[in-house]
Amino acid sequence: MTPDVADILVESLPYIRQFSGMTIVVKYGGHAMVDEQLKADFARDITLMKFIGLNPVIVHGGGPQINSVLKQMNISPRFVRGMRLTDEATMDVVEMVLGGKINKSIVAQISQHGGKAVGLSGKDGGLITARKMHIIHQEDENSPPEIIDPGLVGEVTRVDPEIIHTLTHQGFIPVIAPVGAGCNGETFNINADLVAAKIAIALSAGKLILLTDVDGILDSTGALISSATFESATRMIREKVITGGMIPKVECALDAVSNHVEKVHIINGKKRHALLLELFTDKGIGTEFIQ
Repeated sequence: MTPDVADILVESLPYIRQFSGMTIVVKYGGHAMVDEQLKADFARDITLMKFIGLNPVIVHGGGPQINSVLKQMNISPRFVRGMRLTDEATMDVVEMVLGGKINKSIVAQISQHGGKAVGLSGKDGGLITARKMHIIHQEDENSPPEIIDPGLVGEVTRVDPEIIHTLTHQGFIPVIAPVGAGCNGETFNINADLVAAKIAIALSAGKLILLTDVDGILDSTGALISSATFESATRMIREKVITGGMIPKVECALDAVSNHVEKVHIINGKKRHALLLELFTDKGIGTEFIQ
């Protein structure tokens, strides 16, 4: 063991002690889900977290994989404000890819590294109840707002975390596909960031970590902002420092910290062992949000 490695282990010790027993919800998505090395790193890191006493809960996306299957079926994906417009044919593909191929692949990789993972969808055990979402879209400031029907896209109305508690107490790592059931038994496609935030709130998680393909929140000069409060993040959205697809992620982060999740982290999943670097080093690598 080199002195540098020993220093890293010593640096991590107070964080391991502090986070022991803590529930940490991780939204797994982006490039980290398609690069083979990063996939193996993620599975290893999650397994390590469980072995040292944390309780990781994974919520995963799968947009590129869904698009690939839709392309094979000659179905063109369509999006509004980052939400996938979802008719019944698309919903069948979404549920098959998220709840089947991707979910079971993540479970298998964690198992390969010695962890005990169980795959779920939001429909299992009454975990996620949802209702239809309506999207208000405005092309520009001079255009009137338009209400768009996105089809079977849902928003979370209730999370019953009992099944998650049961699994984590028995030493399992829950891996959750972001679909939910409506009151009439219909299936809804739900944004994975939104699901992760609502599950973190329901579990009173110590942390919510959102893996993305960027380093975090950048200021107007392009420098990483290592920490943000509700007030400062809201101001950056208003001043258009935070724009585009980062806005809904930050809104999920602010929802979580406003509802008793201690901290939310947005980090770059393209960096190897990003989870461990954010959790167990003094500097971290992304942006953390606090109340």
